[in-house]
Amino acid sequence: MRCPRALGTVLSALATTVASAGLVLGSGAGAQAAPAAATPLPAHVFAPYFEAWNGDSPAALSQASGAKYLTMAFIQTEARGSCTPYWNGDSSTPIAQSEFGADFTTMRSRGGDVIPSFGGYTADNGGTEIADSCTNVDSIAAAYEKVITTYDVSRLDMDIEDNSLENSAGIDRRNKAIKKVQDWAAANGRSVQISYTLPTTTSGLADSGLAVLENAVSNGAKVDVVNLMTFDYYDGASHNMAQDTQTAITGLKGQLADLYPLKSDAQLWGMTGVIEMPGIDDYGPAETFTTADATSVYDWAVSKGLSTLSFWALQRDNGGCPGTGGSDTCSGIAQDTWYFSHTFAPFTGGGTGPVTDDYSVAVAPGSATVAPGGTATATVNTAVTSGSAKTVALTTSGAPAGVTATLSPSSVTAGEASKLTVVTSASTAPGTYKINVTGASGSLSHAVTFTLTVSGPGGGTGALVNGDFETGSLSPWTCDAGGAVVSTPVHGGSHALAAAATASQTGECAQTLTLSPNTKYTLSGWVQGNYGYLGVRGDATASVWGSSSGYAKQSVAFTTGSTGTVTVYLHGWYAQGTVYGDDISVTS
Repeated sequence: MRCPRALGTVLSALATTVASAGLVLGSGAGAQAAPAAATPLPAHVFAPYFEAWNGDSPAALSQASGAKYLTMAFIQTEARGSCTPYWNGDSSTPIAQSEFGADFTTMRSRGGDVIPSFGGYTADNGGTEIADSCTNVDSIAAAYEKVITTYDVSRLDMDIEDNSLENSAGIDRRNKAIKKVQDWAAANGRSVQISYTLPTTTSGLADSGLAVLENAVSNGAKVDVVNLMTFDYYDGASHNMAQDTQTAITGLKGQLADLYPLKSDAQLWGMTGVIEMPGIDDYGPAETFTTADATSVYDWAVSKGLSTLSFWALQRDNGGCPGTGGSDTCSGIAQDTWYFSHTFAPFTGGGTGPVTDDYSVAVAPGSATVAPGGTATATVNTAVTSGSAKTVALTTSGAPAGVTATLSPSSVTAGEASKLTVVTSASTAPGTYKINVTGASGSLSHAVTFTLTVSGPGGGTGALVNGDFETGSLSPWTCDAGGAVVSTPVHGGSHALAAAATASQTGECAQTLTLSPNTKYTLSGWVQGNYGYLGVRGDATASVWGSSSGYAKQSVAFTTGSTGTVTVYLHGWYAQGTVYGDDISVTS
């Protein structure tokens, strides 16, 4: 973030002395999924930045300040050209449990969590932001996955500014890697959010920041939150910092409406976040965020339903250096210690008012492959996300003919786990199926998907099956909720596939098949709708997308690896409407 301009003066010497040695992550494979998926962050969360390079304990300062959630700054490579992530680019502080792991566990025991942040001004200026430094998309994705699994976190932040905003290749690599991570997370039953932290004007994103989000949409990378650095304008003007925060975020909301036209006002506000700098910032007195500004911004953020409230940085939240601008250790104004933290802390969970009892549901592992007649098991984990623990009734749905899915126990108290057992019969048709696990409590309901692949001849093995959908049924395709075979519009014959993209899902429909290893194929199909994606993943990765009011042919070549097992998919994009597909084929 721009705030490391202040940090940059402190770290400039450090940045030049950081060691350049380090191990490069394996390409594409990512990290091994942890046994249990992380608990998602609250819908509204206060998460100030924590300066991770100065030896402070995150858990200790979290407890002292009352800030249960922290944004950890920053992760970067140790040198240009490296693909290995380190805290602050320092090879002596690797991504490992030995670095901050115990602190993060302690914070979670107190009901908090962390958001690791990649980039920052020093990295973006010096070429060590990982997507700028590393030119291999699989290695970038593997680095992201390593952070997620090492620390079991549910959100990563991408702090992109300065030179990184001009690096179009890095922007594209970053978003392609994010899409890979999101596919990996979905396959492993994980909840992973992505936030972008970007510079701002007083009326919203500049063109360079908007281009980052436009590229994310074109790459199919979901952006959950966009945080604006509403403390740094660098325009030579005097500022009412609270008022300028409101105009900047309101401008951002309008820009997001253009990118996601089907999202509601509430959903758009819920994608926005604010980052302030308490006191006198690194530009000088013209950009001073006062204690009165803090109250004004808090009240407005609650009223609009913003997602994230933050500031740079927790170690500044004291009045120990009156008149000093841009310090990393104090605000430069008269204030009580932790004033800004105490003012913003109630934002977590939705601001003032009664706390809602709520919970999450996750399944791990998120997928399994069995032969007909085989059995698969997984653990359904529940957790309290706010308020008190509720009794949660668990049910399954979507199991195909010949498959039974049971839960033991079928009712738990939030925080407890249940065992999912999926049993296939000898006659179960090969293919890939999605089994929904739903946890209900009163008017609340949360669902998660377990993906079952049944192997064997026919069905999901060999050539693509039912690519023209003339059977009138989905099998062996499986789809997100709302996916169906329809009679109109069609490209050929009497039926086509409808992939129901909504504000919360891409509507993916997929089929897994085993092709010849190390062989070139072409995936083709006719697609209609906005942002229709046709592609493969698994032992090959390739995709193509387009937007068309009528059916248009889409084709993409791919080469299988050593196993030949790939998943063919069609999906749309969040809030862009239903996508239709017909006459889909795989040819060599």
